[in-house]
Amino acid sequence: MDKNIKLEEPNNNIGYLLWQTTMLWQRQMNSVLSEVGLTHTQFVILASLVWLLKKSNNVTQKDIAEFSKTDRMMVSKILRTLQKNGLIDRKEHETDTRAKCVYLTNKGKITIQEAFKIKVQANNEFFSSLLDQERFMNDLKQIIK
Repeated sequence: MDKNIKLEEPNNNIGYLLWQTTMLWQRQMNSVLSEVGLTHTQFVILASLVWLLKKSNNVTQKDIAEFSKTDRMMVSKILRTLQKNGLIDRKEHETDTRAKCVYLTNKGKITIQEAFKIKVQANNEFFSSLLDQERFMNDLKQIIK
């Protein structure tokens, strides 16, 4: 390795710390959400659908991908799995024949309600060591902008 390359110590590198934190958080979320048969990514897609359905009855795969800032192809793959597991259904869009609208099934509604309870508790535990959660949330929102 080139000895002239200056590397920060990992514990002083914000990107590396964010990566480690994200990986630890996702592992914990996957572990707790497995109780209801979901991965963390599946939960995020379902939660996005729930939030979007509060504003519109015509939620598409594209809407979910944009809202969750997730790749469309990944959303498509996850939606297929969720449909196969009976959590969502897809129907023709009322005005756009190329698009399908995504809906929660009754099983999906029950599952996501249980998952939200589990997720809130797990998030509270995970982030409990933060001295100022409100500020941390505002900092994350600033980064996302």
